[in-house]
Amino acid sequence: MNTSPIHEKPATTPERLDFYRRLDEKDLAPLWETLATLVTPQPRTACVPAHWQYDRLRGLLMEAGELITAHEAERRVLVLENPGIRGRSQITNSLYAGLQLILPGEIAASHRHAACALRFIIEGNGAYTAVDGERVSMHPGDFIITPSWTFHDHGNTGDEPVVWLDGLDVPIVNLFDTSFAEKYADEVQPVVRAEDDATALYGTNMLPFGYEVRGHNSPLFAYRYEPSRAALAHLAQRGAPHPVHAFKLQYANPATGGYPMPTIGAYLQLLPAGFDGASYRSTDATVFAVAEGSGYSVIDGRRFDWTHRDAFVVPSWVSVSHHAPQGEAVLFSFSDRPAQQALGLWREQGRAA
Repeated sequence: MNTSPIHEKPATTPERLDFYRRLDEKDLAPLWETLATLVTPQPRTACVPAHWQYDRLRGLLMEAGELITAHEAERRVLVLENPGIRGRSQITNSLYAGLQLILPGEIAASHRHAACALRFIIEGNGAYTAVDGERVSMHPGDFIITPSWTFHDHGNTGDEPVVWLDGLDVPIVNLFDTSFAEKYADEVQPVVRAEDDATALYGTNMLPFGYEVRGHNSPLFAYRYEPSRAALAHLAQRGAPHPVHAFKLQYANPATGGYPMPTIGAYLQLLPAGFDGASYRSTDATVFAVAEGSGYSVIDGRRFDWTHRDAFVVPSWVSVSHHAPQGEAVLFSFSDRPAQQALGLWREQGRAA
């Protein structure tokens, strides 16, 4: 691939500077002055690789639980801000991520918004989430989605704190200036379907990673960890690991085979003991959460050692390789790949990609 700029900025002269000044007075600008930064030969992101160690953050989460109630905060979340774009409440240029805490007896009031959301449960049992009147319990490793413009609330009827990783497409929604939000009339929406009535919906609902997918609204919003983990183990028994991804599955909309959300894809991958992954990069910046085990990833030449419950991010078009030298590890991840593929923008590069 030719990575040289498609245009070199022209030399500056007094006459041109005067012309640019007069253009500016009429809200105009010369394209040739900025073309090289607008149309780049490869992605150029301000985002950087970053790693959040859960054991170091948990104390701050619990402190937040003492300082502010879920009612006051609306959602008690510590946002994972990418160090390269601090102050924007974003983990990548297209995605938001944060760690949400709900304490025993608390309720996070019902609301809805244009952005779609996912929850990956990190710690604790006894909490639930409700989406348009359907309530399901939350357990570590579960993957739960909130489709766009659906009322949702959370509660903790147990006796221990519950923490999950939130992922939303808020930056995408705001890019198009299409943010809408609304509070429900009451703190909690009425339950129209109990969890037992919906049990038949829950299952693996996963596809081999890389399967061509299309589709939007999913009738399923809770994907349990146990059957998903079993599907990975079954995949691992059927052959050798992929040199880059090891054993990887993507969560699927059971009605269409497409992604669970139109803008966010989610994945689960098993790194077998001793796995030494090859380098890979793609245009979808990816957020990872460690569901099991420990290991390390080399991102843009830097080594990040991670363990259970940690989170880390790989920016767009930055090389990454995953390694599990001591034992099996399982990584959950999400990215904006569905949106990029729908727009014909997504690319990947790497060994046997």
